[in-house]
Amino acid sequence: MNELDFQKIIQYDFQNVNLLKNALTHSSYINEGKTSQIGNNERLEFLGDAILDAVISDHLYNRLCNMEEGELTKLRAVIVCERSLAVCGAKVSIGNYLRLGKGEENSGGRKRGSILADALEAVIGAIYLDGGWAAVKDFVMRIFSELIEDAVSGKLHTDYKTEIQERLQSHGEADISYVIEKEEGPDHDKTFYSNLVFQGRVIGSGSGRSKKEAEQQAAKQALERGGTFVF
Repeated sequence: MNELDFQKIIQYDFQNVNLLKNALTHSSYINEGKTSQIGNNERLEFLGDAILDAVISDHLYNRLCNMEEGELTKLRAVIVCERSLAVCGAKVSIGNYLRLGKGEENSGGRKRGSILADALEAVIGAIYLDGGWAAVKDFVMRIFSELIEDAVSGKLHTDYKTEIQERLQSHGEADISYVIEKEEGPDHDKTFYSNLVFQGRVIGSGSGRSKKEAEQQAAKQALERGGTFVF
């Protein structure tokens, strides 16, 4: 893997290239005993998730001065969801530069949406640690510019979790929760199963390669079955 090539693609030069190596190292690479002086990208993913939310929130707040909180929240959710992250990750060919374990490699991990999304969040976290707020804001706004414009103009895909929340709230208090019923497979190739619970009963179920994806699929099923319970 050539980190220099990836830096050219993302138009950011790391002062500490180990941060980038960390961001591009999937847990399966470590779990299969590959020697590495760095860890996997999960901690950077955690940080990058928060930084991405902050950058998009800052942009939308300053750009859409007359939009209320609820609409801003909905718009942000559409922009920063797993599907959008995967699209942006693919745009910079992040899958080609990941360190993956053999099992994940053979099962198509380089093209799996959840892995691309998590890796991009990790890169965002790494850029923030390496270059600070200005650098990470510049990166996010370049990579997400098209998605932001599509979201603002109403062209971007729906975030199912936000939509189900809003529909239920239109009928009163929406007491909902997402419950991960089970996980299957090894750490590098897990499938998660989620139930959406409303007023004590399951109204949607879904599965995915990440908890976020499973919850989205559960919300999607609930929307498709909407007439059977409340709307």
